[in-house]
Amino acid sequence: MTSIFELAAANLLSPIILSFALGVAAALARSDLNFPEAIAKGMSLYLLFAIGFKGGASVAGHGVDAQLVGSLIAGTVLSAALPFVAYALLRVMTRLSALDAAAVAAHYGSISIVTFVAATSVLDAQGISSEGYMVAVAAAMEAPAIVAALWLVSRSTPGGGGMSAELLREILLNGSIVLLVGAFLIGWVTGAEGKAEIDAFITAPFKGVLCLFLLDMGLVAGRGLRNARGTLNGAVVAFGLLMPVIGGSFGLLAGALLGLSTGGVVLMMVLSASASYIAVPAAMRVALPEANPAVYLTLSLGITFPFNLTIGIPLYVAVAQSLLGG
Repeated sequence: MTSIFELAAANLLSPIILSFALGVAAALARSDLNFPEAIAKGMSLYLLFAIGFKGGASVAGHGVDAQLVGSLIAGTVLSAALPFVAYALLRVMTRLSALDAAAVAAHYGSISIVTFVAATSVLDAQGISSEGYMVAVAAAMEAPAIVAALWLVSRSTPGGGGMSAELLREILLNGSIVLLVGAFLIGWVTGAEGKAEIDAFITAPFKGVLCLFLLDMGLVAGRGLRNARGTLNGAVVAFGLLMPVIGGSFGLLAGALLGLSTGGVVLMMVLSASASYIAVPAAMRVALPEANPAVYLTLSLGITFPFNLTIGIPLYVAVAQSLLGG
């Protein structure tokens, strides 16, 4: 088995991670390097479409079975349950208010699709196969965490957050969810023939676009870290490093019980360990406008995201290999 340190070293020296590191360094150095908003948005749309379409095409070849259904159910349950774990940890470890703790907890029940994509790239580089339908599990894990966080707020604060029509629309029609699910369905309907038609578009440029997107994410994360000085203390940062490991452990247990392949277990761990910085922040702006975005955005994007990219993914791969082989 390749050691964690060897995997981490290989991952750290990959173009994907180095692109993210360049963005962070440029932001911390106050460089004027910047991506126009339209280009950054276009790259995210491309990545969501490509990963969704390839996942759907894979399901078309695999077929719907009990394992797929079980994986969807497990992902939904994890997304709804992990915010309670995160909230309890935050209330014990930090002095965050109940409102801010609930807002942060929602991010750690939902998922980072870019972390998921980076993990699939690492698995491909290692020659480890995985179930293509895991992208459907990713889509299923976007929303339940938000509902769980609102329940936590309603129980812990007077007049806490509720499920308004505006928020329900934000959750169900969030652009990332719509595109990911829509592309997945297109890939599922068109299958291998459809994938062959656009393979040159969704496969060959994929890693190059991912590098540029992570460069932009590095810029965003670096600026968040620079501006959040004094906002995040040691206990809050410690949570941002501990929670992914706890979430990944739940994902490991679920994946092993479902009988997923080694690659599938890794992806379930990654989904459970990652923290949303796209769908959930948008929902929190509507549902909990009083919550402090400097806390939840900097934690998810500035602490947990780089931890998962550099250390987490190699750790999850090594653990899954040691326990399951492959």
